Amino acid sequence: MDILLTAFANVLTPMALLTLVLGTLAGMLIGALPGLSSTMGVALCIPITFNMPPDLALILLGAVYVSSVFGGSVTAILLRTPGTDASIATALDGYPLAVAGRGGEAIGMAALASLFGGLVSVFVLLAIAPPLSTIALAFGPQEYTWLAIFGLVTIVGVVSERPVKGVLSAALGLVLACVGLDTFTGLQRFTFGQNELFDGVPLLPVLIGLFSVSQAFNLCIPRDGGVLSGEAQSLQGRSLPYWADLKRCLRTLWRSSMIGSIVGILPGAGTSIAAFISYNEARRHSAFPERYGKGEIEGVAASESANNAVTGGTLIPTLTLGIPGNAVTAVFVGGLTIHGMIPGPSLFTQHAESTYTLIVSLLFANVLFAVLGLWLCRYMVAVTRVPGAVLGPMILLFSVVGSYALRNEMFDVWLTIAFGLVGYFMERWRYPAAPLVIALILGPILEVNFRRSMQIAQWDLTTFFTRPLSLALCLLVVLSLLVPLWRRWRMSRRVAA
Repeated sequence: MDILLTAFANVLTPMALLTLVLGTLAGMLIGALPGLSSTMGVALCIPITFNMPPDLALILLGAVYVSSVFGGSVTAILLRTPGTDASIATALDGYPLAVAGRGGEAIGMAALASLFGGLVSVFVLLAIAPPLSTIALAFGPQEYTWLAIFGLVTIVGVVSERPVKGVLSAALGLVLACVGLDTFTGLQRFTFGQNELFDGVPLLPVLIGLFSVSQAFNLCIPRDGGVLSGEAQSLQGRSLPYWADLKRCLRTLWRSSMIGSIVGILPGAGTSIAAFISYNEARRHSAFPERYGKGEIEGVAASESANNAVTGGTLIPTLTLGIPGNAVTAVFVGGLTIHGMIPGPSLFTQHAESTYTLIVSLLFANVLFAVLGLWLCRYMVAVTRVPGAVLGPMILLFSVVGSYALRNEMFDVWLTIAFGLVGYFMERWRYPAAPLVIALILGPILEVNFRRSMQIAQWDLTTFFTRPLSLALCLLVVLSLLVPLWRRWRMSRRVAA
């Protein structure tokens, strides 16, 4: 308790509050700009912290991390251009809400859901970090194989109206996931002599191309009167969701926040996986699943509460065991090491004051980005007043800069433009892009852990069913496949009756 009180006192100093505000604003801006991910934001801030005290450095990095995840929802809702991969699921219902004139409500729900999920994850981090970290250590390659399969199964729920096209899109993503160096044999696969593909198809150019550049093409080549025509007037309404909507989404907020916290604890899972799993679960438990993908505010609540809950969850194995939960926390470890703080049990003994100052600052950062998001919401929707012919080239410019900044390679720029064309035609032919991205993220996880499991078990497939955790995840995958089929069968019987 004494350390917690000291941590609160450290955060409430004028310099710490100023650092918190600047970090939150910078994170929201980084998250909103296509191509500038949370990882890049934290990485760019590490050189700034070289000469800062450890407490202020951690406050800055933590504020940029949590606020950038929320920032990606702004452009995902207003322009269907996710600033980060965490907001891909948000765009599925957020953008239709904006088109319907409820962009302010969607951003308001995103802010409140992000606040809810972020606070839940911070309390999980604060209260039960060591026990949950122990559970995460019990996951072996068999469990990660089933976890990846479970993530792929969620595609069925996301694209239930066009399952065949969704499966084809996912298949393309799995093929792209095979590009690069085979870590088991050391041979290159499908690189066609391009050294830039040695590490595989980079996710950021694919993400920017499919969701940003394709949207820029749509804005520059409008169909049916233009993509954004007539929206600006309808977005002048309320910036908070109705109380009835909040009350209806409360159960989803709790469920998605817990899913996000648990997924965050598992190293390598990431915000996008948590968002899609929570989105699928919200749709599965909804009384009106047919509304999802057409402007259901509960879909925004599920995605945003989950991806922000991941932020606290990823720090649990990072701080207690030194195992980064995702790419952002891997960069975060670098920031800790620079200041002489080695991740592990020593953070809660030798550096307990700085560690708890970081955790307490995350509470304030979550509240701050929600307040700023709600306050700036009315001004954010003004972006829809910009004509598509002007906005499209602007998005294209930021997308090109963001893709080039990844590795300073022109190859990534051409890759981004190529996937922009792919995304443009996929949308015109009604092939969903989300399954491709999910499969590209989960493909390497599935392949590496499956082959590792087979080597350990000497190619005995029963290894996936003999471990208790592995068997539990297997049953979860089976249930995820059977429940939608059972619901469809029950709905058909109801219609027939």
